[in-house]
Order: sequence, then structure tokens, then C-alpha cells
Amino acid sequence: MKSASITRLIAWLVAIALIALPVIGVLQGWFASDRWPVRTLQVQAEFKHVSADELRAAVAPELRTGFFALDLERVRNAVAALPWVAQVEARKRWPDTLELRVLELHPFAHWGQGRLLGGDGRLFVVPGADAVPNLPHLSGPDDRVSDVVNFYQQAQRDFAPFRLRVDAVDLSERGSWSLQLSNGGAVVIGRDQPEQRLARFVSVMPMLMQGRNGAFVYADLRYSNGFAVKWPDAAPAAPATESKNTASTTNHAPARDA
Repeated sequence: MKSASITRLIAWLVAIALIALPVIGVLQGWFASDRWPVRTLQVQAEFKHVSADELRAAVAPELRTGFFALDLERVRNAVAALPWVAQVEARKRWPDTLELRVLELHPFAHWGQGRLLGGDGRLFVVPGADAVPNLPHLSGPDDRVSDVVNFYQQAQRDFAPFRLRVDAVDLSERGSWSLQLSNGGAVVIGRDQPEQRLARFVSVMPMLMQGRNGAFVYADLRYSNGFAVKWPDAAPAAPATESKNTASTTNHAPARDA
């Protein structure tokens, strides 16, 4: 009696195995992948920095397992590993389609050397990062990204009435600020009250520009009560002091910070 029970149990296990193994094999891609292949890859993407060929090559190894065994997590990881990819969504659609939605990284600025700053505040590295055109160059400690971006945006607004762009902003390790403008002019601002010093300088720029054809090549704002400006046709920079609504040059430089 006991032997008969054992025999029936073994028969049931064999029957279950015969049913389960083919299902498991299909789901794992062990066999029959050619019977339910993935025939179609549909991609929604910008194709600005990531090409369709790159996406196909990234997912091709995963497609060999067939529709049922296709691992969407592995697909997402393979695509996310590509340069310029910010986010990936993947799903299967019966009977033979893999759908991808790929979001690319959008660079806002260069950050230091070899890195880009995304619009979402993310720092990232891609091949040829330094050659990406039409982006400002920002630099500073990585934990001061938001401060540098905010200062850059404020400086852009300050110089916009003069049809000048801010091409570069640098925040040194010691906390000193400097700018490079689209006309080639350099502005050294220093550490103390950079927003106020820049605003003071911009407020008198209309007077500084009167009667001059060229733009300044250098401005030093690190003075407590004024600034120094160098013009293309001028001798070394003479400090300018501010008095009410006028600006004048003087031969004696006021005190300035480092």
C-alpha cells in the first residue's frame, strides 16, 4: 500500500514536471525563443544625441531570448548605460513588440573640464563633452552648483539690457567670483557681496559707455567703494569710484578684497 502511494506521488511529480518545464523553459528563454520572437522594436525618443542604431545595438542581445523571456529590467539597464540617456521606459506588447521610451539628458552648461550640467542639476560625462557648442562655461565646487547657476542667471539678467551674454562664471575654491562676457570682457568680482557689487557696476555702465566705441576688456569690482575698468585703447586699468550718480577715475585705488 505504501509502495503504491509512493508510485502515485512520483507519477504526479513527473506529470507536473512535464507540464511546468516547458513553461519555465519558454519563460527563461531556454528553448522556443524562435517560436515567439520579438519582431518589432518601437522607440519614442528625441534622437538628438542618441541614435536609433545605438538603441537597437543595446537591446539586441536581450531580444534573442524571445517574447516571454525578455527581461525588461535588463533592457532598461542596457539602454540607460548609453551616453546621453536620462531615463528609459520599456514594455512588451503582444504578440511580438518591444516598446521603448527614451528621454535624453539636456545640457544646460559646461561644468569645469570634461563634464556637463543638466537642466535638472545633474552633472554627467559624455564623449566629447567639452566640444558641445552654445553652452555657457560654469565652474566651482560641486557642492555649490546651485549657487553658481543662480549667480549666472542673475548676471544674465543684469547684462541683458546691454545686449551682452555671460559666457562663463567661475567660483574659486576660496569663494571668489569672476565672469566672462560675450564681448570678451572679463569681470572680477571677488568674495564679498558679489551680487551687490555686480549690481553697482551695472548701474553705472551707461555712463561708462558714453563716448566710447569699444567695450571694456577688464573690470575689477573688488573695491569697497568703486571699481577699476580697462578699455582697449587705454593704459593699465585706472580705478573708478562711485559718487551718487556719477563715476570718475582716480589715481589712487580704494581698498579691495582678495
